[in-house]
Amino acid sequence: MNSSIMKTDTFYYILINLCRLSPPRCPMWFIVFMLITMSLKVTESQFLVKSLPGFYGDLPFTLETGYVGVGESELFYYFIESEGNPKEDPLLFWLTGGPGCSGFSGLLYEIGPLTTNYATSTLEKPVFEINPHSWTKVANIIFIDQPAGTGFAYAKTPEAYMTNDTLSSIQAYIFLKKWLVDHPKFLNNPLYVGGDSYTGIAIPMIVQEIYNGNEVGEGSHLNIKGYLLGNPLTDTSGDYNSRIPFAHRMALLSDAIYKSVKENCNEEYLKIDPNNSLCIHDLQVVDKCLGRIRKANILEPYCDTSNIFRAFDKQWCRDDNYAFAYSWAKSRDVREALHVREEVSDIEWVRCNDSLSFDFNKEVISYTHDVLSSVGYHRRLTDKHCRALIYSGDHDMVVPYLSTLNWIESLNLPVVDDWRPWFVEEQVAGYTMNYSNDHYDLTFATVKGGGHTAPEYKPKECLNMFMRWLANDYL
Repeated sequence: MNSSIMKTDTFYYILINLCRLSPPRCPMWFIVFMLITMSLKVTESQFLVKSLPGFYGDLPFTLETGYVGVGESELFYYFIESEGNPKEDPLLFWLTGGPGCSGFSGLLYEIGPLTTNYATSTLEKPVFEINPHSWTKVANIIFIDQPAGTGFAYAKTPEAYMTNDTLSSIQAYIFLKKWLVDHPKFLNNPLYVGGDSYTGIAIPMIVQEIYNGNEVGEGSHLNIKGYLLGNPLTDTSGDYNSRIPFAHRMALLSDAIYKSVKENCNEEYLKIDPNNSLCIHDLQVVDKCLGRIRKANILEPYCDTSNIFRAFDKQWCRDDNYAFAYSWAKSRDVREALHVREEVSDIEWVRCNDSLSFDFNKEVISYTHDVLSSVGYHRRLTDKHCRALIYSGDHDMVVPYLSTLNWIESLNLPVVDDWRPWFVEEQVAGYTMNYSNDHYDLTFATVKGGGHTAPEYKPKECLNMFMRWLANDYL
């Protein structure tokens, strides 16, 4: 290793540990300086995957997998070229939520070109088929396992598994820069950063850094055009506190219960005064009403999900679908086909790593929620030439559309197209609004019947929404 790279890696190591141990002492100008001075080494490994266990015949799309080293972390990715015109179609950098949920989850269950054939699959032998509503029909997509400990991503040291919102966003940005250094043919493609759920915290931070990097001439210019977020966690307190008014609107709470809890808790349901006995009592009543409602989609059955491999002998449960991914990804044949490194051969693949995942009611093991709200990043992006698509499944009680609308309205953007339905095949697919100033444009859309997250529940409608938004067509 030459001396310049050794100095860069040492500098990176010091910075990363500073950010990990003391996020407030990790200023963005320092990060930008580090990124300007660091040597962007090429991707350490990349492989074309022409066939996969569980899919009959050769893959009818171009799939590349590989690792990109970012400091002490080795981040795994799946890259799928557009089925349309890869040279000109947009490049979408997609982050799955959690944090700690694998990019394969977004690929298989949301917007990727494969889906499970449930009629012919068994837990021992999952079978895949083509997803007719894949977003790769109109975009090149990078799905990433990030941070380390997610999917097939790993770290070289135990300390590198400890991370937070700030550090995770920095690593994702560095990953993208390094990936594009190694794939220069996509540098001129329109670039969008997208994701759902918890990535609502990280993505505005990443997009801000892309614009900042371009402005200071930091390496190759990235052709950033905008970002998109589905069911996004954005403001920790606001998103949580919107669950009770959402439940009231959806007839899960009576007017009397809602009025009482609203008054006694003063609309604060996350940070409860332990001496406020009236609020505590009302929340116990609320819990009786909502305790067995599935928050990801309030219309679907509530199930015990403690054992993903439990026998499917009762009513169907959404989590039953995820069991096929677990059994598939643990296979040695699959790992060889994907060119997964031996360093993770003994690690059990999980769709979402609980030691990283954020929950309002528990303290996570390896991930610190150090950015409580990303609204300020959205606000700063309104000064950029930028497009945004924010969409919400309207039956999602994890991050209700009410809270998303609240923070969008707090940006004080002019409304250019007020609340109205949007259609797919002459049926109402949801409702939409459009906001715009001289350079920033934001489209908000609900997806009727969608849950957390919308493409898993309404794939046809979401593909239609994505295609029309990309093309600047009327939603």
